[in-house]
Amino acid sequence: MSDPVSVPFRAIGPSALLSPVPAVLLSCRGSEADSPANLITIAWAGTVCSDPPMVSVSIRPQRYSYSLIRQSNCFCLNLVSRKLCRAADFCGVRSGRDVDKFKALSLHTFQPEDFEAPALAEAPAFLTCRVRQVLPLGSHDLFLASVENVYVQPGLLDEKGALHLERADLVSYAHGRYYGLTKEALGFFGYSVARPQVLSRRLPGRKPRKKEPRK
Repeated sequence: MSDPVSVPFRAIGPSALLSPVPAVLLSCRGSEADSPANLITIAWAGTVCSDPPMVSVSIRPQRYSYSLIRQSNCFCLNLVSRKLCRAADFCGVRSGRDVDKFKALSLHTFQPEDFEAPALAEAPAFLTCRVRQVLPLGSHDLFLASVENVYVQPGLLDEKGALHLERADLVSYAHGRYYGLTKEALGFFGYSVARPQVLSRRLPGRKPRKKEPRK
């Protein structure tokens, strides 16, 4: 056990300060045949399970998209690139009750095969999600959804079919501001215990750690 140290932290009260979080554009449509497609920006989204793959999003019941999702029980989570950052902000401050966001932003829908909700054609990647449970929490309701499929733009795949999300130029959200993600990798899963030759291969330019002599 490590010894406690004195650090000048200041308590600022409870809040949802977990940062950064992914900025995603949720696209949806109601269950009626003439229901228009809509976009809403979601900052409270996350992975909750890997097998089966599941995600969560939190939405206020007063939002226009909330009723559409409750009708159709499905939605698409579209990743936000730097080029889509302004659109993401617009879709977070304008309601689909008042404006057709796709038309206002000159964006386009893409209809995934065998799935009811539309996706955003300009997104670098998106997840098709089907609602499995809705949990009322307070200001927001939590939607637990299974991921039925993932679609990516071909440019994110290399010649071997490996996914390179750093090419997507994604955006994160932290305490009211949007930030572009750097393409410089600081590490990879397991890099803290990786052998020097693996480090040099996976992180070019990174100097291997010098082994400390055994005491």
